Amino acid sequence: MAPLFRLSGAAAGLRRVLRTRGGSRYPDGWFGRGTQEGPNGHLFGETPLPPGVSRKWEDWELPYYASFVAATVMLTVGLSAKPDTTLTTWARQEALRRMSAAEGEDSE
Repeated sequence: MAPLFRLSGAAAGLRRVLRTRGGSRYPDGWFGRGTQEGPNGHLFGETPLPPGVSRKWEDWELPYYASFVAATVMLTVGLSAKPDTTLTTWARQEALRRMSAAEGEDSE
């Protein structure tokens, strides 16, 4: 009788742990509004700057944009300059080579 009691106690503990990890501990669960007061209608919750003032860039923005532009240029140039290695192109070149070789033998 004792092992059954321990098993049910372990199952109850497991059920309790899973229930609290499931988000029921908070008032609205995982998908509740939390402490946010509500949407203010601005992108990312930032307040708009006064007229005539430009936004200061963050430290990560310049390297991010520079690497994005560099990657775009490298992909554009690299993919446009890659050799044509399709099977149909090889077969066409091989057929032309064999036809020119056959014409050369016929003329002799």
